[in-house]
Amino acid sequence: MALTIEQPGLLTTVQDRGRIGYYNVGIPQGGAMDQESAQAANKLVGNTTGEAVLECTYTGPAFTVDAPTTVAVTGADLPVLVNGEEHPAWRRIELAAGDAVKFGVLRGGARFYLAVRGGIAVPEVLGSRSTYAIGRLGGLDGRKLESGDVVPVGEPTGLLPEVQEIPERLRPAFGKSLELRIVWGLYDHLLTDEGRRRLIEEEWRLTPVADRMGLRFEGPGVEWIEREQPFGAGSDPSNIVDAGYAVGSIQVPGGTQPIVLHRDAVSGGGYAMVGTVISADMDLLARATPGTVTRFRAVSMEEALQARRERAERLEEIWAL
Repeated sequence: MALTIEQPGLLTTVQDRGRIGYYNVGIPQGGAMDQESAQAANKLVGNTTGEAVLECTYTGPAFTVDAPTTVAVTGADLPVLVNGEEHPAWRRIELAAGDAVKFGVLRGGARFYLAVRGGIAVPEVLGSRSTYAIGRLGGLDGRKLESGDVVPVGEPTGLLPEVQEIPERLRPAFGKSLELRIVWGLYDHLLTDEGRRRLIEEEWRLTPVADRMGLRFEGPGVEWIEREQPFGAGSDPSNIVDAGYAVGSIQVPGGTQPIVLHRDAVSGGGYAMVGTVISADMDLLARATPGTVTRFRAVSMEEALQARRERAERLEEIWAL
């Protein structure tokens, strides 16, 4: 069983839950940027949580299948077209051999996920099938999909669930405003009081410079304390002498445009991390489109841990359907 790619879409890659355990040697965890949506798609087709899916950014692929199969599309709001007939997302779709699938125009969100019964069966690299294009690891030859690619699909290992669609209450909402909860970072003390205030009380807008490595915002900028840069640091007030970066770290190079590091970001460098988007909100960030008005809200570690528990409960509810 395979998918033959006629048109690849803007950025379509193979992703799963990620490549865990190699961040200390500079290899990011990767994996689907919107993990909740990816796992929901796997649920609908009877896969495990760890099966690989296709992550599609803004535009999707056009492909045909060479055997009967079951697919599901979740994430961004858009029509799914099978032989020209529209089908809803967030619902299981049965395909016959030779069926042609393509996607309409997004109505909301940025990324959507295609799960195929049996999972995308590219080889595992360091325990994951996720594509890390910069390092040419995983996925299909370590790159995004191209026209003419034949994407292998594995044999199903489980039964189809009784549920055929994800209920509305468990689906994300897409809008033009966003609140991201953050915990202050290791270097927030390098900001002035006014700089901290601006970060969490002013509005920021997501720019088109947003990919799997990081998402850049524009806004009022922040203020840094005046200090003599330590030996080995650069001249920019946001420079440090290198440190490890947590996923979700917020950097403000030049003091003007915050960048939130996402799943393919480098593991360390010379910019101060003034805060970190909590893990429970990283899926929200992955769904945002350029122009989204964003506010960062500081929370305590206890609140961040509670949000993580609530997210885990949502995922458990999906898998209990």
